Amino acid sequence: MFLENYKKSGSVELICGSMFSGKTEELIRRMRRAQFANQKIAIFKPAIDVRYSDQLVVSHDAHKIESFPISDPKKMLEMSDGIQVIGIDEAQFFDHSIVEVVQTLANRGIRVIVAGLDTDFLGKPFGPMPDLMAIAEDVQKVHAICVKCGSPAQHSHRLSRSHKLVVLGEKDIYEPLCRHCYNEAVKEA
Repeated sequence: MFLENYKKSGSVELICGSMFSGKTEELIRRMRRAQFANQKIAIFKPAIDVRYSDQLVVSHDAHKIESFPISDPKKMLEMSDGIQVIGIDEAQFFDHSIVEVVQTLANRGIRVIVAGLDTDFLGKPFGPMPDLMAIAEDVQKVHAICVKCGSPAQHSHRLSRSHKLVVLGEKDIYEPLCRHCYNEAVKEA
């Protein structure tokens, strides 16, 4: 009885952490496992994220999977017929409507796996991520390794002087830092 009900109800899984912590890699791993189990999947990413590819979700260590780039989270609702597992990468870049979309998808019986930065470069909660954490059945926080001291890193420290909230970049613009090294770096800036 339990397994029957489990299969009928959807769920929300959230993978969050700093840059270079393996969020996208974990999303891809879970989606590949669903594919291997012959489940019908769809992966979505913000259309603005073209760092590695227009069409693919790509992790920093070059794992990749086909995706649908979208600007409006509501597009996921239109494209979810027959889908059993939906993956969403870089969720922090979507507007807050993504929270209702994720709820609707899960309520339709779909397993929704969401990955994104939990905090921005200022260390503040990033976009819809806190609300997504609140509705998730499972939240996994992953950590990078601090490039200064080797401790677990939870901050995405921006190396550029830009004050814009969204600045797409890689190791040329961001570095993962632990709390102590982040606070030191912010004091120096």
